[in-house]
Amino acid sequence: MNIQSSEGCGCSVSEEPRRPLTRKDFQSPQEVKWCPGCGGYGILSQVQNVLPKLGIPRENLVFVSGIGCSSRFPYYMNTYGIHSIHGRAPAVALGLKCARPDLSVWVVTGDGDSFSIGTNHMVHCLRRNLDINILLFNNQIYGLTKGQYSPTSEFGKKTKSSPLGTIEQPIHPVQIALAAEATFVARAVFSDQAHLGQVIEAAARHKGTSFVEILQNCLVFNDGAFDSFTDRAVRDENRILLEHGKPIRFGAGGRRGVMIRDMQPRLVTIGEDGVREEDLLVHDAHSSSRALESLLASLEPPEFPVALGIFRQVERPTYDDLLMAQIDAAVAKNGRGQLPRLLSGGTTWWVD
Repeated sequence: MNIQSSEGCGCSVSEEPRRPLTRKDFQSPQEVKWCPGCGGYGILSQVQNVLPKLGIPRENLVFVSGIGCSSRFPYYMNTYGIHSIHGRAPAVALGLKCARPDLSVWVVTGDGDSFSIGTNHMVHCLRRNLDINILLFNNQIYGLTKGQYSPTSEFGKKTKSSPLGTIEQPIHPVQIALAAEATFVARAVFSDQAHLGQVIEAAARHKGTSFVEILQNCLVFNDGAFDSFTDRAVRDENRILLEHGKPIRFGAGGRRGVMIRDMQPRLVTIGEDGVREEDLLVHDAHSSSRALESLLASLEPPEFPVALGIFRQVERPTYDDLLMAQIDAAVAKNGRGQLPRLLSGGTTWWVD
């Protein structure tokens, strides 16, 4: 585990200038070592654009990562960072946030890191509603280890570790986050920088666990994975940009939409077969039910357009606030404990 500030000097917090921060303040002097054309560059840029808007001092920001291409992220941020171990970034972040609830804690992870060896830690972090931000870089491949299929690779994907095509069904991160009752769940794509920045800012301002799946190209091992809804020529017909309280529309001029017929999603065209705008599904990111959000998360090409944006955004007490309240109540009732008394207060054994 590598604990460091990206400046590599362990600077005193008194050196932090008390002035409005800019994107440049969050740029590490370390060389970014992702492949040319990697989607990580765009994600890094948007995080550095968003942070100055939050007004959080750099010494109060910590980026925690696991293992993989995405997990180089803390080195490229001029904040504190923890490059932890494979799949355990959420667990490390939980311990840090509980010890220092005043910090703004971010987890940066990949599809292999978080939904293979790290699945257990990710699910429990989401259900606990710890007040942290999770950015999942999903390129549907193992990039760092050179092109094996990952838990999110599509069925039949031919890779170095599945030359005849994978026979495993893929994990769907947004659907798992919704099932775990995460209070903020969103999806964005690396190539739409403006939309990505909006989603990251909304996630950062959310009180509770925010989970953002970022669909990211791997130019070397999985190039073109998301062309069906990122290519300018076809993207309007193959993606839905979710907006709370608005009808679910897509296509040129928003002429197409989504309805429910026979308990199944159906694509319709406004003005055809008597379909009106008021007949369309209306997105409700604040609903206590996860039924609509789960339906939208299940839409996949080529049968359906992919849904991007904020699926769910609800308020619930956070794990760290509840934990601090329990500690405060115990201290108020019993006074502050003493470590020696605690260690020797129960049944103990001395081993010589």
